[in-house]
Amino acid sequence: MRNTFIFKTYVAFSILYLIVLFLEYQNLDLYLKPILVPLLGFGVYFNRKFPTRKILLTALLFSWMGDVILLFADIGEIYFILGLLFFLIAHLMYCVLFNKQIKRAIYINKVLFGIGSLLIAFYLIGMIMFLMPNLGELRIPVIIYAAVISTMLLFAFNGGLSWKKPGSFYVLAGAVSFVLSDSILAFNKFHSPIEKSSFFIMLTYLLAQYLIVIGVLKLNMKEAD
Repeated sequence: MRNTFIFKTYVAFSILYLIVLFLEYQNLDLYLKPILVPLLGFGVYFNRKFPTRKILLTALLFSWMGDVILLFADIGEIYFILGLLFFLIAHLMYCVLFNKQIKRAIYINKVLFGIGSLLIAFYLIGMIMFLMPNLGELRIPVIIYAAVISTMLLFAFNGGLSWKKPGSFYVLAGAVSFVLSDSILAFNKFHSPIEKSSFFIMLTYLLAQYLIVIGVLKLNMKEAD
């Protein structure tokens, strides 16, 4: 895999950023956060071409836009809504991306897929019902967002049963980490504050983006050669 230096730089800057978050140096946070996802984008862009590269780059672009907008979420609710919109588009791009990956397994274990689908559905319904009393005017946007990210996880889970390893594991683990990140964010915003919430949200988010990118590159390693 090309550009290992870029990905190592992403990991190093992510660790630095997480330390800054944990120590609550908010001024440094504003400078470090906007450069993280672009590092992943550069790693993908300068890698060998593969059929779904543009889709992955588009997902990263909208994720980055969401990151930047959410830096201003404390100023007004409109910034949170815009950030939600950009990440919604990013997750839709991830759905398309996962759907277009080449499948290695012709026959998928239907029982396992059914169990996984039910668990994802239970998560979606349970999270919405849990947060519903506190959503207020954001009820519809949050429900739509939760449905889309659950669909993204379902696509990743389906791929985990049919893609080649270890790429399938990376992508599925990344999707699960993404859902965990957004769940922590939602719980912290709409239910009750979580101590060091920003640290845990970004830890799972940065891990998610990294795992998805590395997983997709591994899935396309042969196709890129």
